[in-house]
Amino acid sequence: MRMLKICAFIFTFLLDSCASAVRYTTQDTTFKNSEKVQIGVASYYGAEFHGRSTSSGEIYDMNALTAAHPSLPLGTLVKVTNLANNKSVIVRINDRGPFKKNRIIDVSYEAAKQLGFLNDGTTLVKIEVISLPQDNKIDK
Repeated sequence: MRMLKICAFIFTFLLDSCASAVRYTTQDTTFKNSEKVQIGVASYYGAEFHGRSTSSGEIYDMNALTAAHPSLPLGTLVKVTNLANNKSVIVRINDRGPFKKNRIIDVSYEAAKQLGFLNDGTTLVKIEVISLPQDNKIDK
């Protein structure tokens, strides 16, 4: 129980420390026009979806660096950083999801592997928009 309280405190501290730069709450998984960063829980999807069609129409490859996001335009590149170990990966949004409450992104199996959370299933991440589709760069 004590460990759960400590984890809850750390999670709250991380969210509060980003409050001035990020207008994200765990209830709202959409990016607002002025936002370029989100912090929240990531999960991954793997073999059970391998070979199925994604929202973009391409076939899901669990070994590619792709992800599902509820609102970013398909084709957007985002940098995902695992806040537990500071590992980062750049993924391309090619699907919609996640469909579980309080999750902000579903990354591919390969992305989760590189981020180091395969065994845990979920992790706290920071998402930063790198570029929008068709190379429309955003200001950093």
